[in-house]
Amino acid sequence: MWHAPKHWRALVRADEIWLIALSAFIGALAGICVVIITRSTLWAHRWLFALDNDGRLSGLGHLTPLRALLVPVLGGLAMGLFSLVVAPWLKRRPVDPIEANALYGGRMSVPDSLIVAAQTVISNGGGASIGLEAGFSQLAAALGSWFGQFFRVRREDLRVLVGAGAGAAIGAAFDAPVAGSFYAFELVIGAYSLVSLSPVAVAALCGVGVTRFFGGVSPAVVIPAGDVLTVSSGVEVALIALVTSLAAIGIMQGVTLTESAFSRLPLPRWLRPAVGGAMVGGMAIVTPSVLSAGHAAMRIVFDGDLTLRWAIVLLLLKAAASCISIGSGFRGGLFFASLYLGVLAGNIAGAVLGWAGLQDLSPAACAMIGMSAMAVAIIGSPMTMVCLALEMTGDLTLSGGVLLSSVLSLLTVRRLFGYSFATWRFHLRGESIRSAVDIGWMRTLNVRRMMRTSVRTLGADTTIARARVLFPLGAAQRVVLTGADGRYKGLVSVVELHAPEHDGDAPLSALAIHSCDVLLPQMNVREAAAAFERAEADALVVVDDRDSYRVTGILTEQHTLRRYAEELDRTRRELAGERRRRT
Repeated sequence: MWHAPKHWRALVRADEIWLIALSAFIGALAGICVVIITRSTLWAHRWLFALDNDGRLSGLGHLTPLRALLVPVLGGLAMGLFSLVVAPWLKRRPVDPIEANALYGGRMSVPDSLIVAAQTVISNGGGASIGLEAGFSQLAAALGSWFGQFFRVRREDLRVLVGAGAGAAIGAAFDAPVAGSFYAFELVIGAYSLVSLSPVAVAALCGVGVTRFFGGVSPAVVIPAGDVLTVSSGVEVALIALVTSLAAIGIMQGVTLTESAFSRLPLPRWLRPAVGGAMVGGMAIVTPSVLSAGHAAMRIVFDGDLTLRWAIVLLLLKAAASCISIGSGFRGGLFFASLYLGVLAGNIAGAVLGWAGLQDLSPAACAMIGMSAMAVAIIGSPMTMVCLALEMTGDLTLSGGVLLSSVLSLLTVRRLFGYSFATWRFHLRGESIRSAVDIGWMRTLNVRRMMRTSVRTLGADTTIARARVLFPLGAAQRVVLTGADGRYKGLVSVVELHAPEHDGDAPLSALAIHSCDVLLPQMNVREAAAAFERAEADALVVVDDRDSYRVTGILTEQHTLRRYAEELDRTRRELAGERRRRT
């Protein structure tokens, strides 16, 4: 890509004020992304479903059966055909903001992210039971990455710009700048620091400001005044959080099972979303609240217009519709959908406790507790939900209950499941990512970069007496043995070589150790450290591959651990902002 002139890059890299200004611009772009994507889907809803409101599907009492069934099918067909057409342009699977910051130093592709945003609009516009956050947060983060690469900012600053874009998009979508900022810290950057506070917060404020300028995108959910948290109500909060987090684990597992079931269908991949759309459309005939993310349906729950039986039906249908939508191939996220699922779960749990005579909180408070617990369990961001609840309600009376439910939900999911929805998806793909903390350096810090290439070798059939002459005590620590064909045959310690009990006429191969324990150049530092531990060796030979077994270098455990500690310290200083130069 074309880069900014050198003096521009130097200015942005050296002065934090310019980095904040760049973050503000990215935040404004994020707000524009949110407005365009949200209004595009609302327009699609109005046109495709023949609505006379502002395009909010989930709050409708009913839809004509033909449209409820046909539109999701056509949306799934459009999604499948679009993915089929753009497949040749996708060189690899699009990298999302968390993965980009964890593995690639914040590098993302704008064209790939535009495709993801378009897929999200098609999916949600056709009524799929998923949210829009995967589209606008992906695109906003990619724009942050692009501008960071344009100015060639440092790796740590590039990661902050990616987080600023994603956080600004979430803040703009909810009209909640504080929640958007914590979304960036907890999910996309992976840590909170004073250095990253300014650019992330300014980006979130600018994103919210832009959406307000264009009239906003999300109607406010009116939540009655919260209840004061007491000891008895604290027990109720704990029970609701526990039940809701268990339901969240079931939903995350359900997505995986649904994907597996759709992958076994004897259909081409591009037809699977249409099948999923037919299933979601069938549920929409029962209730349109399963369509889209569920913003408007949340208001009905908070108004207290649901019976316990109907709330259970809605929860089961919405959970099934979300799992089917994602499992069949629609593109979107579960953040927005998890809010509605949590509201339903909290409402049901509160009603059951009331039936048992244990309810102290109002139904609206129970719904808020459930919403926080469900979202934290699926998204994995407790402070984001605490701030979002406060910004949505403007009421501090229930803040303790929201905090308690968020913490308990996070602990329950970590203890019983170990992943949020995003990191669980990474795990299924074979990626060892638990957060957005930068671990990409572990892959680039490999054995090839750490090993010493100047290695003296001897033939394995050389006599011990001859080797003692060539390697006197103090000349080296170890000798590398090779066979007549050049293959690695083992290591011999020079101290052991000069031990008097060994026969000088015996071959060196009699003293060889670690002949089967080797390192490969592409192994990362963590894999190398594990190999040293398994072999119980203080040094191992590096071979080019396991077929040829030819020696290319040698690496010691001491040097490996020192480099590992140096990189960890560098990462710690970057998170704390100690490496940033100031003018």
